Amino acid sequence: MNLISEEKKRETRDLLEKYCDRFGSRNSAAQSLKNVSASTVSAVLNGKWEFISDSMWKSILAQVSDAGNVNDWQIVETPTFKDVYFVLANSQEEKNVIWLTAPAGSGKTTAAELYRSQHKNVIYVLCDEDMKKSDFANEILRAAGMRINTQLRSREKIMRVIDAVSEMDSPLIVFDEGDKLSDNILYYFITIYNHLRGKTGIVFLSTSYMQRRMELGLRYEKKGFQELESRIGRKFYEAERPAANDVRAICIANGVTDEKVVAEIIKDASQCGFDLRRVDRKVRAVKKKMRLSGN
Repeated sequence: MNLISEEKKRETRDLLEKYCDRFGSRNSAAQSLKNVSASTVSAVLNGKWEFISDSMWKSILAQVSDAGNVNDWQIVETPTFKDVYFVLANSQEEKNVIWLTAPAGSGKTTAAELYRSQHKNVIYVLCDEDMKKSDFANEILRAAGMRINTQLRSREKIMRVIDAVSEMDSPLIVFDEGDKLSDNILYYFITIYNHLRGKTGIVFLSTSYMQRRMELGLRYEKKGFQELESRIGRKFYEAERPAANDVRAICIANGVTDEKVVAEIIKDASQCGFDLRRVDRKVRAVKKKMRLSGN
């Protein structure tokens, strides 16, 4: 029994079509998706849906939906959002390197995902502290829409990405949560920079923890930190933090307008540094309660 409606399938097809437009080919777009084959992408786009499972539809929709298409959530352009969006646009246009810091839960990833969905040749890599060199190399290959060849060494994979990016028109590489990368993987950035200087923009997004890590690395003359600091211009770009008026705007944009309820959400947010993930959960909980009560 099919649980995915025809309307949802059409929506997924349209989003997938937009997603493919950001890559050089449908095959490249398919390579960038996890556990989705090129033949499946072709079948979805050509309306041959009879053999596509509900789980596959859900997987595709989750991967091609930008931040503005998730559960009807309305994005508010907070100061943090605007700073991240500006830095990404500036880096892609000017082909420079920027490391932007902002608190956890301030909306960095939301802005980056929306920017990626609206611009071509944006290679977005979400970093993880458990990444090994091979994991990192595979992830950047996938993000660039390239086939993962398990027979190649990590460095060979990185060099293939470098060669491909050098041929792109105004590319941008985004390393989200870059402070989670180990030193050994951060050294790859130096290699990427050396080969792509003046050919691509590179942006790191992270918390301010990276600033302290950089200071310690420089103080104790750790390998690679002088080179790393030099390549990011010897400074970090600090994004403006969310505030009470941003929380209010998010509430109202997403249908929570009762002043008492809004005030409670703002008060709760103020106790956790205006973490927008917490605000998200609070607003969604209120909306669910409103739906159940028929309001």
